[in-house]
Amino acid sequence: MERNVFEEMAKRYDTEDRIELAKVIVKELRPELQNSQSKSFIDYGSGTGLVSLQLSDLVGSLLLVDSSKQMLEVANSKIHQKEIRNANVLHSDFTQETPDLKADIILLSLVLLHIPDTKKIVDNLFAALNSGGKLIIVDFDKNDKINHPKVHNGFSHEELKRTLSEAGFKSTDIKTVHHGQRIFMNEDASMFICSSVK
Repeated sequence: MERNVFEEMAKRYDTEDRIELAKVIVKELRPELQNSQSKSFIDYGSGTGLVSLQLSDLVGSLLLVDSSKQMLEVANSKIHQKEIRNANVLHSDFTQETPDLKADIILLSLVLLHIPDTKKIVDNLFAALNSGGKLIIVDFDKNDKINHPKVHNGFSHEELKRTLSEAGFKSTDIKTVHHGQRIFMNEDASMFICSSVK
């Protein structure tokens, strides 16, 4: 019985569009995670784990962190179904509390655009990274067609680089990796991957 509830919930969250976009993101992230078998990996704002659960084979441990209990329940049921031994979930909101966690790699996949205070979350994630650790951000390039009170309209590479550098990151590589139709608030948009080293 319980499993069906989560499958229904997963269907609601894991729409076909999201599944397709997750595939694109996973393909881009795999090269970023080469030689990470011994590393700890946090997927912040993981949702149902659409992206990071497909990367669990590349890392030592995987922690899915989200502020939505429902999303994490779905993620947890996937972890059990797929028998992923190195993955756990944590209900937390790093915009409200500074995490008492350390990781080698932290991923924000299409999460930053939902967080009003970019600087604060970047500072908190910097603090949660081990020395030499890596913050990977996947998000949308700035898009003037989008105007929404609760969502950033994407990010300019220069501004994001500045924010990361001010937080203390030593180096940042950022590149646009995907153009898609109606992938951002029903508008055509491009997506970047940004990798910063502490």
